[in-house]
Amino acid sequence: MSVTPMAYSTANWHWKNKTVTPWARQWFERELVTIQVEGSDGAVVSVERVEEVDGDVELGRRKSKLITIYDCKVVLHWKGRATDGAEATGKLTIPEVSHEITLDGLSDYVYQWSLTSPSSAEIAVLFELAKAKLPTALEAKFAAFPVDLVEAHGKDIIVGSNEPSRTGSPAPPPASATSNSAVPGPVKKAASSSQKINSSVVEVEATFHASADDLFSLLTDEKRIPMWSRAPAKSAAASDTEYELFGGGVRGKYISLTPGKEIKQTWALQSPTWPNGHMAALTTAFEQSTDSTKVTFTLDGVPTGMEDEIRRNLEGY
Repeated sequence: MSVTPMAYSTANWHWKNKTVTPWARQWFERELVTIQVEGSDGAVVSVERVEEVDGDVELGRRKSKLITIYDCKVVLHWKGRATDGAEATGKLTIPEVSHEITLDGLSDYVYQWSLTSPSSAEIAVLFELAKAKLPTALEAKFAAFPVDLVEAHGKDIIVGSNEPSRTGSPAPPPASATSNSAVPGPVKKAASSSQKINSSVVEVEATFHASADDLFSLLTDEKRIPMWSRAPAKSAAASDTEYELFGGGVRGKYISLTPGKEIKQTWALQSPTWPNGHMAALTTAFEQSTDSTKVTFTLDGVPTGMEDEIRRNLEGY
């Protein structure tokens, strides 16, 4: 009895989870001890060691989208040194480092501080420096955690992905209609020149308290896209180059890019319900006001009957 592998997009449509807790503990132990902050008087505070990382960390896949699932308690020891040689040591507990805080912003981080060295006026100054500056440095590291998690393990649960990493991976060569050479990676569906698709236009608007330039960067910068998509991405952010979002779940080619103003690109959903070889045209327009930016996503060429599904996809941006 022979077994036929599922197509790339079909296989990735199902639930799959990978437990990566040991890797996560090593990540926190390695990355947090690189943190060091400095006061205006030259005093320095750093993370000395990570004592505990308690919790579960998983990477999940659903409908071609990678989802980080984690909730950890982190306990670390910090140390400080003033210019006069005074030294302070302490302990810091962060009860929850989770997807809900880091990516969804549903609540703020909680920091539980304690001083383990004898108290004095000099030590108190170092203690205040730690409480003032370490949280910002820690939160920058926490923001990098889900990106590194997807980078390290996304390829293991996306069927058809043979790439060792996202960062530094070469973009796939443009498809050639006359070439018979094998191209590594997922095979794109061939379009039928005689195929006619009844289609419509789906438009979604959203307003963000961010600049148009920053939003443009978030949508096109290969290193920043995983911050909101929670999945590997390929994006050179240049006209006539191919891109991939959601680990290959959405693909297309950039037509034109005007920073802070507009992005035009072809767009195709790698789904069993999306017509073979069909490409829609997505225009993303940015309209900045005093304290916010309105973003309008206009997708022309949505197959009839898929409007609601595609609207949900665009709203997921």
